[in-house]
Amino acid sequence: MFGKFWKRVGVGVAACGVLAGTYLVVIQMTGNFAEVLPDQLYRSAQPSADDIARYAERYGIKTVVNLRGASDAKWYRQEVAATQKAGIKLIDFGMSASRPLTSKQTDQLIALLKDAPKPILIHCKSGSDRTGLVSIIYLQRLAGVDEETAEGQLSIRFGHIGIPYLSPTYAMDESWEDLEKYFGLPS
Repeated sequence: MFGKFWKRVGVGVAACGVLAGTYLVVIQMTGNFAEVLPDQLYRSAQPSADDIARYAERYGIKTVVNLRGASDAKWYRQEVAATQKAGIKLIDFGMSASRPLTSKQTDQLIALLKDAPKPILIHCKSGSDRTGLVSIIYLQRLAGVDEETAEGQLSIRFGHIGIPYLSPTYAMDESWEDLEKYFGLPS
């Protein structure tokens, strides 16, 4: 009887794991694109040249903020070419998903986002971690969205898994906790 119970629990946990894994794969395969704030801010995983053209046409994207930073890699060369072709401003703001954002970097980022032509598309590699943190910052500091709503941008919904001591991307959660203090928000 006792063994049967734990077997069922194990099957249930495994099923939940499979479902969660499937969800994460699907959002990555579909580009993890989402509207953060209509006509102002959109988020995604690393966009292809076709994605950039489609987002420009459909959403009127005027600026792409690449949170991966400039690179010699093929993906970056394609992004530069695609944004130039579409007449979109490309801004490189390199940050790591595994290291907390400093207050100085945050101030630079806020100024950059404030001054960038809208609508903006922000992206990192998977559109989950760095993009989530930057979405919170934009919503909270520039759009005046309440903290609880803004914090939904850094969640499993977008593929972010921030588990202390287990997930290197927990640094994004730590960043937000530090920034709450920096911004004088209740935590």
